[in-house]
Amino acid sequence: MFTINSFQAQSTIDDTLVNLKSTSDEFFYDIRYATANNFLKSAFYDCPNCYLQPDVAEALYLANQYFCELGYFIKLYDCYRPIAKQKLMWDAYPNPMYVANPYTKGSIHSRGAAVDLTLVDERGCELDMGTPYDFFGRAAHIDHTNLPKEVIENRKLLQEGLLKFGFLTIRTEWWHFSYKANYRYKALDIPFNCEE
Repeated sequence: MFTINSFQAQSTIDDTLVNLKSTSDEFFYDIRYATANNFLKSAFYDCPNCYLQPDVAEALYLANQYFCELGYFIKLYDCYRPIAKQKLMWDAYPNPMYVANPYTKGSIHSRGAAVDLTLVDERGCELDMGTPYDFFGRAAHIDHTNLPKEVIENRKLLQEGLLKFGFLTIRTEWWHFSYKANYRYKALDIPFNCEE
């Protein structure tokens, strides 16, 4: 089993954040902001890397092990987000229900302490969560219950599993999970290392 020290020894940027791909090969990835498949309709990350604080990466690793035992895997849509990229998002969609204001408290993603994710089966097929990722509307809210039973059960599985490992939900996005005590981390504007 990994420890925080072993996560800190993994591939990092600025000796602060670990590249999740260097810790485990049991995650699936679809880093949307490195593609045009996102609400901005353009790629604004330089590469599809997933960086996190070491203890957040460790907690996510343990959560993924839990889901693996149930026959599922975590699929990442977004992890660390530099402040400059958060400003691009805010400029395009300045609605604090869905995009954190980088000029106030900022995004927990910019602290390397939040992840956007879903669950997939062993073939990589996503579980039905009722809406696509980055759907800005009531149907994506975690307290929205006018959904098929399968969707409600899938969301419950995702949320309960991540809560066991120190992650917290937000009301408006079923896919977003912030690690506990996340404001103890400093907001960062470190660019991705795309040579990894």
